[in-house]
Amino acid sequence: MEQIRKAVLPVAGWGTRFLPATKAMPKEMFPIIDKPVIQFIVEELLGAGIENIIFVTGRHKRPIEHHFDISSDLERHLEEAGKDDILENIREVSHMINPIYVRQKQQLGLGHAVLTAEPVVGKEPFIVSLGDIILEKGRRVLSDMISIFNRFGKSVIALFEVDPTETNKYGIADVKEVEEGIYKIESLVEKPNPEDAPSNLAIVGRYIFTPRIFEKLKDTQPGVGGEIQLTDAMRMLLEEEVIYAYRIPGKVYDTGNPLDYLKTVVEYALQRDELRKHLVEFLGEVVSKYSQLIDKS
Repeated sequence: MEQIRKAVLPVAGWGTRFLPATKAMPKEMFPIIDKPVIQFIVEELLGAGIENIIFVTGRHKRPIEHHFDISSDLERHLEEAGKDDILENIREVSHMINPIYVRQKQQLGLGHAVLTAEPVVGKEPFIVSLGDIILEKGRRVLSDMISIFNRFGKSVIALFEVDPTETNKYGIADVKEVEEGIYKIESLVEKPNPEDAPSNLAIVGRYIFTPRIFEKLKDTQPGVGGEIQLTDAMRMLLEEEVIYAYRIPGKVYDTGNPLDYLKTVVEYALQRDELRKHLVEFLGEVVSKYSQLIDKS
C-alpha cells in the first residue's frame, strides 16, 4: 500500500462572508492572535508527517505564498533589531514545508479545486484539509485517520458531533459503527432537516482519498452556480468502494464566518497566559454593558 505523502489545501475561494476584508487579504491569512489560520492547518499536517502541501490558490491568494516564503528584508531587520526570538520563529515558518502552488483559474466549487490538484497528486492517496477549520491542539486526528487508511486501504473522512437541531447546516453521514469511533459510511445527506437527519455526525473538513476520487470528480455534474461538489463525487465513490469515517475527539473551530471566527479568536486568547486575565476583565465589562442595552431594548 502506498504511503500518504501529500496534502491538498483548497484556498482559492473568495471569502465572500468577510468582504470587503477579503478583497485584498485571504480569509486563510486572518490572524488568530498572532498566527494566521492557514498556519494552524499546516502545523497539523506537519504533526502527521506531511510536508508536501499542495495549495490550490487563486490570483488573489499571493499573501499565502509570501507567508511560507523567505523574507530576507524582514529577517535582516529583526536581526539588526536584536529580536532573535521573533527572527527564529519567522525562519521556522519560511522553512517548515515544501509548498506547491496550483492555480484554480475558475472557482467552480470544492470538488473542482480538489480536481485541479490531480496533476501534482498523481495516482497516490492524499489528504484534503479545508483551510478554515482548526482542530483542537494536541489531538492526533490526521495521524489517526492515516492509521485507519493504512488498516483498510480505503478513503476516510472525519466526522464530528453537532447539535441535532443544527443538522441543516452540515453534510451529515449515515453510518454503521465498525468499532469505537470508526464507521463505514452508508450514505451522505447534504443539510437535512433535523427530523430527516440519519445522525448528528457532520463532515468536518478533513479527508483522506484514494486517487479514484479524481475519476468521480470528472464524472460529477455541476450543481447550483455551476459548482462541482466534493460530496457528490463521494456519493459516486461510495457506490463502488467502502468509505470509512472517524469521529474526531476534541473541539472544532470554524473560522469561515464572522461570528465563529470571533469565537475562535477569543477562545485562543483565553488559552494564552499573558492575555487571559486582562481579557477576562474586559469581557466582563463588555458583557455587563451590552446586557444592559439588551434589557432596555
